[in-house]
Amino acid sequence: MKKLVFMGMAMLTGAFANAQAYTGKGDQKVNLGLNAYGYGTGITATYDYGLNQLISVGGGANAYFDGYKDNNKDNRVFVFGRVNFHLSEALDLPAKFDLYPGVNLGVLGKDFGIGAHIGARYFFTDKIGVFAEVGNNGSLGVSFNF
Repeated sequence: MKKLVFMGMAMLTGAFANAQAYTGKGDQKVNLGLNAYGYGTGITATYDYGLNQLISVGGGANAYFDGYKDNNKDNRVFVFGRVNFHLSEALDLPAKFDLYPGVNLGVLGKDFGIGAHIGARYFFTDKIGVFAEVGNNGSLGVSFNF
């Protein structure tokens, strides 16, 4: 029984040890989560594609259910492009952890929307982790590695 428990723990440790939050060129991430403040309260989905060890580009959308910007229901959806600057390698952070400031530019209802954020991802396995972003919008949720 002790051998079985030890082998199970060793396999889990190996799975956790291999998780990498950002690998650079070709890296793909999808974040799904909740917006807590900013242009409104709702849900968010983003996609990031790594151009190199420092920069990723992508896009996303936020759908707001409450607290719309300027109390205008036309501002229920924010569709945007984004650029992130990944600092984990420069700061010599653990491979499972990704720290990234970034900017968003898109359309919010009938207006243009711009945002800045600083985000962090932590991966428990090769494919699944958590993320948090704070800035003009605040988001928290699950991150997937592809």
